[in-house]
Amino acid sequence: MWTKFARLFVVKTKFEAFLVIYGLGLGAVERGMHYLQQYPGYGGWLLFAACPIAVFMAGGRLIDSVDPSRDR
Repeated sequence: MWTKFARLFVVKTKFEAFLVIYGLGLGAVERGMHYLQQYPGYGGWLLFAACPIAVFMAGGRLIDSVDPSRDR
C-alpha cells in the first residue's frame, strides 16, 4: 500500500518535471518579493536573485533525471 502511495510523488515525465519547476519558480519569486520588502536595497536584490537561481539548478537536475524513453 505504501509503495502505491509513494509512486504518486515520483516525477515520471518531462511534463510533470516542468509542472514541478513552475511551482518552485512561483514560490521562489514570492519568497524573493518578501526579501525585497524586508531588506530594501542591494541586499534584498541579491537575496531575490538567489531564489530563482536555486530553482534553475534544481530544474536542470529534475529534467536530466527524467528518462527520455518514458515520454513516448
